[in-house]
Amino acid sequence: MYRGVLNRKHLLASLLLAGSVAALPVLAREAEPAEPRATLSAEASSEVGQDTVEITLSAELAGASQTEVAEALNQRLDSVMKQAKGHQGIEARSGSYRIWPTTGRDGKIAEWRGQAEILLESRDFPAVSKLAASLGDRMPIAGLAFSVSRERRAAEEQKLLGQAVDAFKARAQALTQALGFADYRFRTVELGGAGAMPPVPMPRMMMSAMAADKAAAPVEGGRERVSVSVRGTIVLLPR
Repeated sequence: MYRGVLNRKHLLASLLLAGSVAALPVLAREAEPAEPRATLSAEASSEVGQDTVEITLSAELAGASQTEVAEALNQRLDSVMKQAKGHQGIEARSGSYRIWPTTGRDGKIAEWRGQAEILLESRDFPAVSKLAASLGDRMPIAGLAFSVSRERRAAEEQKLLGQAVDAFKARAQALTQALGFADYRFRTVELGGAGAMPPVPMPRMMMSAMAADKAAAPVEGGRERVSVSVRGTIVLLPR
């Protein structure tokens, strides 16, 4: 009986000792000082000319019934779309389309109205402006917006990437020297950018002038900021 009690005591003591020994490396690792780190960011940017224009053509009709308005609106859309398609370098696609009733003072439906859009997108400003002007008698210009194409944005971001990386390295080296460390190494690096900006609409006065002029009015885009950023964490190495 006593021997069994002693054996259990020896077993318990052995387990406690083994647990203490196993915990020693963990405690030692936790006691090690953390490596000095710093988080930095750098950016490179430029302004790029907007090379794409989107012209919105719109038609609004009214009639006594929903069917009448829908048929007339569809005929107008088909006619304009047939003329708009087939031009090299110009993309024509359907925009918004809606039909709704209007009521009189008695609360009953007085008439039906319908509105539909066709969007013309192109990098050839003179050609798309001329096409929009020729369609203006059936679908006047209702909107005009400029943007930078994906291809031009991607090419510009590729140029800016090297500049942003060089700026990040220069900032990391300057910080390393200022704090008295020998060198640094990268721990994490993330790339970012401003992304595509929403199209910039043309002022309403200019759109009205284009809609009233049967000839192709001059169309010119502005400039847009493109940027690439680098953000990361470096580990500072002692001398």
